[in-house]
Amino acid sequence: MQTEQTIGRPLPPWSGIDWAVAAEAVRRLQERIFRAAKDGDFGKVKNLQKLLVRSRSAKLLAIRQVTQQNRNTPGVDGVGHRNSALDTDLSRYRPRPARRVYIPKANGKTRPLGIPTRVA
Repeated sequence: MQTEQTIGRPLPPWSGIDWAVAAEAVRRLQERIFRAAKDGDFGKVKNLQKLLVRSRSAKLLAIRQVTQQNRNTPGVDGVGHRNSALDTDLSRYRPRPARRVYIPKANGKTRPLGIPTRVA
């Protein structure tokens, strides 16, 4: 499986994803990043990191980790993720904006703090 960008391409059905192939693609990219960093080629490291962040395989593995493997780990709201809707229809997921709260600083001013909100 080639590591490719996900823009404009439909996601495969959850049951149709070959997880071993996706994990291997991510592992190969991570090895290339490691070797380039070890050789001191930091321009190549940056390009490979950008490729990894945008790769479909890495995104699918991240979604799988959140929805299946870390299912019972609670978030900041203390609620574990047990919603299988993300498992079956990944294309409907839209992240919610962070809740903005202003907290006081020592000098009397305030600073913004973004708090992640729960998926409805």
